[in-house]
Amino acid sequence: MGLCAMMVFWKAQLAMLAVPKTGTQAYESLLGSRADMVIRHPSNAKHMAARRFKQKFLPAVTNAGANKIRTLAVMREPIDWLGSWFRYRSRDAIAGRSNSTAEVDFNTFVEGYLSENQPDWASVGSQARFVSDGSGKVVIDHLFDYRDQEGLQNFLSEKLGFLVETPPQINVSPSRPLDLSDELRERLLIERAEDFQLYERLRNGGL
Repeated sequence: MGLCAMMVFWKAQLAMLAVPKTGTQAYESLLGSRADMVIRHPSNAKHMAARRFKQKFLPAVTNAGANKIRTLAVMREPIDWLGSWFRYRSRDAIAGRSNSTAEVDFNTFVEGYLSENQPDWASVGSQARFVSDGSGKVVIDHLFDYRDQEGLQNFLSEKLGFLVETPPQINVSPSRPLDLSDELRERLLIERAEDFQLYERLRNGGL
């Protein structure tokens, strides 16, 4: 499952924000024709983070009742999420480009991600920042664990008023080893603590 577009369902008063590499492109292929608004371009619009959505998008359409719109997003286990990015960027279509991971292993990718000056192939952002405001407060109304597809589909079915089935797998990334050293795993847990802490809260039902 690859990158996707942001979708807005006006009657359901729901916006599904596109956190990259969380499988929501598959839902776009399934639900895009039923959405009232699908933003695919440019990249900074289709992957509009929660803070910008609330500060920029909602005020622009407030007179039409957008203040009632609630946001939905999906979050992935942080190392699994990085692995998905690593595999996605190793595809043949971008071989030779500055953002290709074809010539590095997963340890090197994570080292690049943790570096102060990230290489292009390791610049992938942060899930926690995507769903939070400037102070770190989660501002997504409905945040789902990527592993809870059944819960996500049940929620969408209830909100949209029709059965949302399991979407097809699309843009399957190349298979690559995701071996990670204990040292780098520990660095990730410390240096990207906000992502791991948020995911742990989500997994334990604390959101």
